[in-house]
Amino acid sequence: MNVIKKTIELGDGRTITIETGKLAKQADGAVTVTMDKTVLLATVCAAKDAVAGTDYMPLTVDYKEKFSAFGRFPGGFTRREGKPSDYEILTSRLIDRALRPLFPDNYHAEVFVNVLLFSSDGEDMPDALAGLAASAALAVSDIPFNGPISEVRVARIDGQFVINPTFSDLKKADLDIMVGATIDNIMMVEGEMDEVQEADMLEAIKIAHEVIKQQCKAQTELSEECGKAVKREYNHEENDEELRQKVRDDLYNKVYAISVSGQEKQARTDAFSNLKEEFKAAYTEEELETKGALIDRYYHEVERDAMRRAILDEGKRLDGRKTTEIRPIWIETDCLPGPHGAAIFTRGETQSLTTVTLGTKDDEKIVDDALVYGKERFLLHYNFPPFSTGEAKSQRATGRREIGHGNLAHRALKRMLPPNYPYVIRIISDILESNGSSSMATVCAGTLALRDAGVPMKKPVSGIAMGLISENKGTNYAVLSDILGDEDHLGDMDFKVTGTKDGITATQMDIKVDGLSYEILEKALAQAKEGRMHILGKITDAQPEARPDLKPHAPRIETIIVDKEFIGAIIGPGGKIIQGIQERTGATISIEEIDGKGIVEIAATNKESIDAAMNAVKAIVAIPEVGAVYEGKVASIMPYGAFVEFMPGKEGLLHISEMDWKRLNSVEETGLQEGDPVTVKLLEIDPKTGKFRLSTRALMPKPEGYVEPERPPRPPRDDRGGGRRDDRGRRDDRGGGRRDDRRDNRR
Repeated sequence: MNVIKKTIELGDGRTITIETGKLAKQADGAVTVTMDKTVLLATVCAAKDAVAGTDYMPLTVDYKEKFSAFGRFPGGFTRREGKPSDYEILTSRLIDRALRPLFPDNYHAEVFVNVLLFSSDGEDMPDALAGLAASAALAVSDIPFNGPISEVRVARIDGQFVINPTFSDLKKADLDIMVGATIDNIMMVEGEMDEVQEADMLEAIKIAHEVIKQQCKAQTELSEECGKAVKREYNHEENDEELRQKVRDDLYNKVYAISVSGQEKQARTDAFSNLKEEFKAAYTEEELETKGALIDRYYHEVERDAMRRAILDEGKRLDGRKTTEIRPIWIETDCLPGPHGAAIFTRGETQSLTTVTLGTKDDEKIVDDALVYGKERFLLHYNFPPFSTGEAKSQRATGRREIGHGNLAHRALKRMLPPNYPYVIRIISDILESNGSSSMATVCAGTLALRDAGVPMKKPVSGIAMGLISENKGTNYAVLSDILGDEDHLGDMDFKVTGTKDGITATQMDIKVDGLSYEILEKALAQAKEGRMHILGKITDAQPEARPDLKPHAPRIETIIVDKEFIGAIIGPGGKIIQGIQERTGATISIEEIDGKGIVEIAATNKESIDAAMNAVKAIVAIPEVGAVYEGKVASIMPYGAFVEFMPGKEGLLHISEMDWKRLNSVEETGLQEGDPVTVKLLEIDPKTGKFRLSTRALMPKPEGYVEPERPPRPPRDDRGGGRRDDRGRRDDRGGGRRDDRRDNRR
């Protein structure tokens, strides 16, 4: 067994070890990456040849976490890992976005990358190592790949940049980004920030890149030691250079004319399609069987070149805008009667209809991943139906792209939500039209819908997608604001930036070319800020402030903090008390213990229900006060008095001597029955036993001339019956002088 290892020092006492030749040796490439107790296995397998007719890179990346890695059982009936979690999907996307641009343009064999988490201490974040592991597996294989790459997370904690922070460290960070890069170029950036400045984000990227360079160097050395520096030969494209030139000669000028015409998307798409079909019409069906796919490929090259030349040479974009110009925006808020908040945000041919739903603690999302268990109070779901781009097909399950776009919008908005907000918030963005940057439309529409719902955001957030057209390794370039879908597809960069007037809250960047300089990044960030401020102005014009109050049908929530000893009393045996309050009032009550206190949330759609439930809870947790008057209910009748429930869960003795100013021989003389309402005054709380002494006599006018009778001293125990006289001097013969057990056990 030929095991080869490489060790990378992180500079803070931690080391990363890459090992190959020991596990999964039948894969084309396999490595284990270890940092302390975190162990990942990455494998890569590629088909020997491409599927006929494939003209793209069929790459599949799967990142999976084993619950056993952290000594846990999966949830559910089957007790085994099932469909990937959002975290696993997002990590898979991070790897994919850094790897995909580096496969050769003419390589079309299916490639499958699998990264498995086998061990973790629950502190080190494995997603920061997953990109390194995937690239290292490619490095020790013979699969053609223009890498290696690596990915690192960089966070700013207490003003200091930290590489690959732990889960607990990250909670204190005001900047958290993942950076993917080769030894020469940045390929991918994604993360969230707490209103940081553009210069701070650039500095974080530079620090991450320095660490990535070391990790790329280690992979290159590993590849050489494994003898995999030379990759497999392949031939996945058959070209007809004569046909390629004919397509260019016949169509370039016509395509260029359409590119600078400034037509709308559908008209432009139809014009391009008609050109191609007219060209194909000169060939027979038999000829098109062999040449049709080649014509499509060569036409795409012509369209790409024409669009890029129009921008670089004339500064004209496909829809006629200047490079810094933002498409027209129109906004409508409070546009739906049912949701708690709603807004339509339309920018050019991209439109998001976004709604906000406010919920209670019962609506929290339970997160049950291998390494993370908890609850999420802010949810954002992004939907991209096929009709938004005019496609005639059905909508299936939520795709990875939808999860990724929704996560970006979630990160953009979450730090601007009010702290300790009592409501669970769900935002749904339905994309009704799409022609570029629907995730940024979601951010803008999300801000508007939150403000329409009455959520007091710290500050409004806007977002913009930037593009790039460059040539000669970036010596000639144009940065594009608010890119179209075609500019994303045919361009060199998709750089999304969100933020408030005071700084960036989230970003996502994908680079498709080599040679992106920090100068270009700096210009793109500055231009993005101008665009964000323009869009932010439109948002604040449409919705200057958050709605001052919730909509009438939104749930109202009030919170009361109680001592934790009262939690059980509020819930009651088997939940009897809390369920009874909810049934009587129509309110929803939730309780949790935080820092030794009971946090009680009461929610309802009307104030009357909340007040009724709040009064019921307050009655349970209220502390009885000597001298206070209470409306009670007779719980039981005894020969010597009655026990009265004067507060929920609290009973006291109304002795026969305290029922009236006149002498009573029996309780029956008062007419009291079990269940009768009775008004009582609390006379005394026994400091030793905590028992309550009640009186109705104290609430009656004292008869004129009334003289309190002298009470004789309590006699010693009577030898004849072991009895003891009661307070009125009467013998108690019911049990050797002991008071009734029920009386002793009552409070």
